[in-house]
Amino acid sequence: MEPKPWPVIKSRRGPANRIFSLRIDTTTAPHSGKEHDFYIIETPDWVNIIPVTDDNQVVFVKQFRHGTKEVTLEIPGGVVERGDTPEESARRELLEETGYCAGSLKFLGAVDANPAIFTNKCHTYLATNLKKINGGDFDETEDIKIEHIPLEAVPKLIREGGITNSLVVVAFYWYGAASGASE
Repeated sequence: MEPKPWPVIKSRRGPANRIFSLRIDTTTAPHSGKEHDFYIIETPDWVNIIPVTDDNQVVFVKQFRHGTKEVTLEIPGGVVERGDTPEESARRELLEETGYCAGSLKFLGAVDANPAIFTNKCHTYLATNLKKINGGDFDETEDIKIEHIPLEAVPKLIREGGITNSLVVVAFYWYGAASGASE
């Protein structure tokens, strides 16, 4: 028997900020009839960009992440701003976080960020024909260092825990699927 949707009895609003808002849904379990509260994080879609230079270097960003209390190695990315398409947001985030402009931007795929609690999708793009325009334009909550890493080194970084952000790992899955790579 297939799982059934859980009917929502009521929804309440929780705290909100610029990036997300909390919604509490009271639902009924179809298999038992019991009520349960679920906490849902409503957030706009996100974008991730794999920027690859002409000499096959990936432009990574390193930054401190408050959730894990660690500095992480990631690709540029961010929120799809209201009124923007994911592609427009990808171009903006790439320029803001790295100072690079993409001559070519190719959509690779999208995933549900975490369907248990998030309402959004994460869209991944490959950026090529890069041109360095400036040093980046970070917002006041960003402290970013740029690193260029050979594309062929990425699978090993993922395997050995040098890249741990799940949405970055899935971005490189999309890259491999698009290029026919087996890693």
